[in-house]
Amino acid sequence: MTESNMIPAKVKQMNTTALAYMGDAVYEVYVRRHVMESGQINADRLHYMAVPFVRAHGQATALKEMMKGFLTEEEASLARRARNHKTTSRPKNADPVEYKLATAFEALVGFLYLTGQEERLDQVMTRAVRIIREDNK
Repeated sequence: MTESNMIPAKVKQMNTTALAYMGDAVYEVYVRRHVMESGQINADRLHYMAVPFVRAHGQATALKEMMKGFLTEEEASLARRARNHKTTSRPKNADPVEYKLATAFEALVGFLYLTGQEERLDQVMTRAVRIIREDNK
């Protein structure tokens, strides 16, 4: 991924929904790369392999676990702000609480990406994938 040129102070003032919008795309690319590294070449199978990582349940589980001391105070504060953000959209196939946590996870990913914190972003996404993989065993 390429480094963002956005000013961190500007990103910190962004609406968490906008951060989640970016985070969703960044995380999706990360997960697709992760499943492709398995050697699988069938697109349907790759999609099936990616589903647990991009579902609201998986992202919510990952965020809840990372809130137990893995995230910095700034990251945890952003995640709480995003989780508590009032939203008008309703989840189609997810529990509303899990949906809000998943959105908070995506906002965190978007924040790290837009502030150019590539190393930390990789740590968060690697940890999320590990947590989700363990949760799906």
